[in-house]
Amino acid sequence: MLEDLKKTLWATADKLRANMDAAEYKHLVLGLIFVKYISDTFSAKQAELSRRFCDPADEYFLPDSTEAQQHAELEDRDYYREANVFWVPEDARWEALRSAAKQPDIGKRIDDALSLIELENPKLKGILDKRFARAQLPDGKLGELVDLVSTIGFGATAGEARDVLGQVYEYFLGMFASAEGKRGGQFYTPRSIVKTLVAVLAPHHGKVYDPCCGSGGMFVQSEEFIESHGGRKGDVAIFGQEANPTTWRLAAMNLAIRGIDFNLGREPADSFTHDQFKDLRADFILANPPFNISDWWHASLSGDARWLYGDPPPGNANYAWLQHMLHHLAPAGRAGIVLANGSMSSSQNSEGQIRAAMVDADVVEVMIALPGQLFFNTQIPACLWFLARRKRMRKGEVLFIDARKLAVMISRVQCELTDQVIERIAGTVAAWRSEAGAGVYADVAGYCRSVKLAEVAEHGHVLTPGRYVGAEAVEDDDADFAAKMQALTEKLDEQMAKGAELDRAIQQKLGGLGYEF
Repeated sequence: MLEDLKKTLWATADKLRANMDAAEYKHLVLGLIFVKYISDTFSAKQAELSRRFCDPADEYFLPDSTEAQQHAELEDRDYYREANVFWVPEDARWEALRSAAKQPDIGKRIDDALSLIELENPKLKGILDKRFARAQLPDGKLGELVDLVSTIGFGATAGEARDVLGQVYEYFLGMFASAEGKRGGQFYTPRSIVKTLVAVLAPHHGKVYDPCCGSGGMFVQSEEFIESHGGRKGDVAIFGQEANPTTWRLAAMNLAIRGIDFNLGREPADSFTHDQFKDLRADFILANPPFNISDWWHASLSGDARWLYGDPPPGNANYAWLQHMLHHLAPAGRAGIVLANGSMSSSQNSEGQIRAAMVDADVVEVMIALPGQLFFNTQIPACLWFLARRKRMRKGEVLFIDARKLAVMISRVQCELTDQVIERIAGTVAAWRSEAGAGVYADVAGYCRSVKLAEVAEHGHVLTPGRYVGAEAVEDDDADFAAKMQALTEKLDEQMAKGAELDRAIQQKLGGLGYEF
């Protein structure tokens, strides 16, 4: 039901876009969803307070109060702040915007509402994108978009409505990423990749950090994982950094719409040159940094304390990201990072030496080769690195998993890992770590193998899983192969005969028209 709703909403919203570029349009749609979310949350809290003011058994009961006194009490901001609810001024509430949806100045009204919300909520300062008055939409389309967003969560309870809004927001993030193609990948990591990282790391508690957090999907999935395993929202503290100002805003809205508290730094900033969490030591790090970026280096980074295993080459940031994350791990912390496949085997510049030093230091825990076509923005094959500052089990070994053939196609150009595959991968890692209830680990030809560091060194410290897991067990014997080969040869002979017959027929037809051969 919810999946159908999301698809219907997207189809309608996309139709209203007309000729506007998806990169521009997403700010209008996501901004409106965010405003409706915080307005609905505020209204739900206000309704709760109204009931409590009239309940003699409640600590908020207001005996002998007039309607005017109760109304004044409802405007006390402290009630909302202590419940982590954003204060929404009356002129910025959704009903005020919805009632003015058909007015020609609706764009300006929305911008003014956003300014009022920012003024009342310092945490949202600089986050809300005020571009509605100058939106290049055909007449009336913005008002229709307001009406469409008004239908999200309508009729549900306050809690259900907010959950629907959160899921619609994330669904729209993914659809906009797909619509934008290469640019979309800058702010959105496909859900199945994030779910794999989260399932393997299992971030139940403590500090979670992402130094290139995009639109915040890693954090949302971490919170969902915790809640699905009996934990509570808030069991982890969220720390993120993002250099792109637009994406930084999307992340803040994505987390706020989920009711997740967060610290995304003072402003958008580069994690290498302006690390806003220098003293942070995180229990879990999840990240999908941009692949192979070549313009990251600055002279001030030479000899940086983060480069424990060697200075990364200025022409490629892959090993800068790996070492940055190791630096920010707590002593017992773990990290999961998405990188291009080249990071597993490159020996250019100093990359081979850095990788060898990391392997020899026993900080590489698990390597997973991913299928192609998982991403919106690149066809570059990718892998998952899992690092540990101090391994609790399997010291002196690396687990290799080859998941390249485990995806299913979800469109002509994109695939994903199913929940069953993600569970298999996470279960394999849990068994390898000897976690309680995970079963007994065993190597599986073509899929997984635990390898001693000495063997990895013999292979030049190359970390490509396919080099270690071997070929999948094949049941066909020589007789089966011979039979298949004979059948294929007969089929080929048959098709070649048909081809020759077609050639003769074409020559006869052309001969009748006066052509000679």
